[in-house]
Amino acid sequence: MTDHGASDEPDPLRRAADVMRQVRDRCVWTQGIDHRDLVPYLVEESHEVIDAIESGSRAELREELGDLLWQVLFHTEIASRDPVAPFGIDDVAGDLATKMVRRHPHVFGDAVATTPAEVLVHWNAAKAAEKRERSSVLDGVPRSMPSLALAQKLLGRADAVGTVPVPDRPLELATEDDIGDALLALVARARAEGWDAERALRTRIRALESDIRDAETGGVDLG
Repeated sequence: MTDHGASDEPDPLRRAADVMRQVRDRCVWTQGIDHRDLVPYLVEESHEVIDAIESGSRAELREELGDLLWQVLFHTEIASRDPVAPFGIDDVAGDLATKMVRRHPHVFGDAVATTPAEVLVHWNAAKAAEKRERSSVLDGVPRSMPSLALAQKLLGRADAVGTVPVPDRPLELATEDDIGDALLALVARARAEGWDAERALRTRIRALESDIRDAETGGVDLG
């Protein structure tokens, strides 16, 4: 019996990379795809991993992680053929390992961290040293994040510079701008409580989907 669901095949990750290379060589659809074309698939596969995690299905999670890995292999195979600045999966993996060792000095060095908060201090210090060229706390925040998740991320950056962007007055929902203020205030409250606003809404949406399906099977006319 293998550990953690691993394959008996030698170096299955290398085999997956080789399969990707052959697909790129021989599949006419794949040959026409570039990094930008892959973005919608990367987003979709990432969300399918999230769905599998939150549904609690181990088999589905294993499959969806494989699909997400395929996206990484696809991007690196494309990148390996770039005529100006090529890099491959070995370069990406090597850079990642080096970065993770650097960001975990309490694991690979002499630093000490006995609490999650102390680990975060080391992580943030290492990350700050890597990103010295950044001129704003907003640098590196992906604007393509879902709005609630982005709001939560930006509120954390706002704290770092002592900004309080959330209205501290009672909100009256009379305009679309008021709704925006109210949503931001809710995200701020969630962050203060240690909650994930994006996950909270996804969970509630799943419950709504279940209610809709129950209504459909019960013969309710949903219009």
